[in-house]
Amino acid sequence: MKKLLISVGTRPNIIKITQFKKHALAYGVEVKILHTGQHYDHKMAQVFYDQFEVQPDFRQDLKPGSVLEQITQMMHNVTSIIDQYKPDVLLTPGDVNSTFAAAYAAYQAKVPVGHIESGLRSLDRTMPEEINRILTDEITDHFFITEKSGFENLKTLGKREEQLHVVGNTMIDTLVAFEPNIDKNKVLDALGVNGAYSLFTFHRPGNVDEIENLKKLLHLLLEAAKHLTVVFPVHPRTIKMLEQASLLAELKSNKRIILTEPLDYFSFQKLVKHATVVITDSGGIQEETTFRQVPCLTVRPNTERPITVEIGSNTLLDFDVADIIHHLEVVLSGKYKKGQIPPLWDGAATQRILGVFGS
Repeated sequence: MKKLLISVGTRPNIIKITQFKKHALAYGVEVKILHTGQHYDHKMAQVFYDQFEVQPDFRQDLKPGSVLEQITQMMHNVTSIIDQYKPDVLLTPGDVNSTFAAAYAAYQAKVPVGHIESGLRSLDRTMPEEINRILTDEITDHFFITEKSGFENLKTLGKREEQLHVVGNTMIDTLVAFEPNIDKNKVLDALGVNGAYSLFTFHRPGNVDEIENLKKLLHLLLEAAKHLTVVFPVHPRTIKMLEQASLLAELKSNKRIILTEPLDYFSFQKLVKHATVVITDSGGIQEETTFRQVPCLTVRPNTERPITVEIGSNTLLDFDVADIIHHLEVVLSGKYKKGQIPPLWDGAATQRILGVFGS
């Protein structure tokens, strides 16, 4: 029986691995999960494990430090678990620091690396995530690909075709598996949301670390609230920057803007499913809205998930408040594109990955 060690460290990547243990035995595979500690706050990590009823087999803590210090810690920590568990393959999802740290630890230990969500590129090397994608794919043995751009990027890099597995999107597997839980969730009642609403998420440094962009974000929220209710789960990074810039009070005083703390998965997905429009700078939300066929306005100069724009319900926009509001008005007019669900985004990507290793 092959032994797979799956290393995750952040909230978005927990979502991508929820179905592995459920299906592993059917493929003659043993799966263990390692949490690297990159996200350690309860709301940012543990609540997700609890909801999905999947707990890490190995859990590690990170000491405070710089990015490089924490990456080094994670490499040491993952190496110790590899030495203990002796996996046949290490799987690492996504593009965060723990993605690369785990991959490099496995590479040094001569354990084959499988990269879930491999081949995605924004072509923007100012993004730490882009560097993590590039470095991880350089030392990957098994590439698990969500969309055609990933396949094309890896072929261009000279990766061998037998290494490339177009499997679909494990994030969608979680959506499909937990749809009944999402439907039963009462977050709309809890927040007092009646009728149409827009859902906002903003956390990227380029959008929330500079005072001018924070002011634009405030302006955007206030303008959007003139059209329909705004629901804004505020990332810890964003709330910190708004407070420091003395901009939070004006948001809180607007009755059409509902601010919440970071939400659990079922609550957030209930909001996505029923939103009139999602306005975001996230990566994964582009995929979730495309699967839901919910209009998504992504405030970024680029995307590593181009299929969400090409055939999905996503539109890339610069951080221009007037233009974003114009697109919001197009959505409200009923003239916005519907979009299609990409191939193999059907809830079975996990099984396809396991099938590569299983009997």
